Formats: sequence, structure tokens, C-alpha cells
Amino acid sequence: MKGEAGSDNRSVGARGEEIAVAYLKGKKYAILERNFSCKGGEVDIVARDGGTLVFVEVKSRRSQSYGPPQLSVTPFKQRQISKAALTWLAKNRQHDTSARFDVIAILLRDHQVPAIDHIPNAFDLAY
Repeated sequence: MKGEAGSDNRSVGARGEEIAVAYLKGKKYAILERNFSCKGGEVDIVARDGGTLVFVEVKSRRSQSYGPPQLSVTPFKQRQISKAALTWLAKNRQHDTSARFDVIAILLRDHQVPAIDHIPNAFDLAY
């Protein structure tokens, strides 16, 4: 049973990321990269909002039984995302570009339109 829940969580996450990408494109963000990972961490979506780079963490859940999805972006997770963002900036020679961290929380309830909560500037660089 444990394996089934794990694959279900991955499918919820993948579906949430697809919804987040569509949402960001609708807001005229340019999607630069998805699922960038390095030794220190991972960034779900790297996008450009005008002249600003945006590192987006997507959190998706089927219910709020464990609280809203954005609560799972803990200080530890923020450090991992920050490390990955710094690596991405170095790899792409974008050191002088303004950047921010957004969280997109998505609630995927059965037979309902997904609830999307976009939190720009959700946290500062943490390392």
C-alpha cells in the first residue's frame, strides 16, 4: 500500500505543476525551466515575470487535513530551494538579475475546479 500512496502523491504533484505552469502562462510569465535540481535542492519552476526571475515552489494537496499546502514550505525547504536557485543563477550567468521566490499552493479536490493560491515573494533567500 505504501508504494501506491507514494505514486499517488507524485501524480498529485505532477498535476499541480501542470496547473501552476498553465496559471503562470496565463499571467504572461515565461517558463524558463521545470524541475531544476542540483546537489543542494530543487526548484519546481523557473520563470520570468517581466524583468524578474521567479523561482516557484508548487505545493499540491487533495485536502487540507494537514493544513494548507503552503505550510509545507518549511525553513529547511526554503534553504533547499535557495541553494538550487543560487546554482541555477550561477549556471545561467544571471547573478545580477533581480529574482524572487513565489509559492503556488493548489488544492485538488475531486470534481471541483482546483483552488490556486499564488504567493509572490513568499520568502527571502535562505542559506
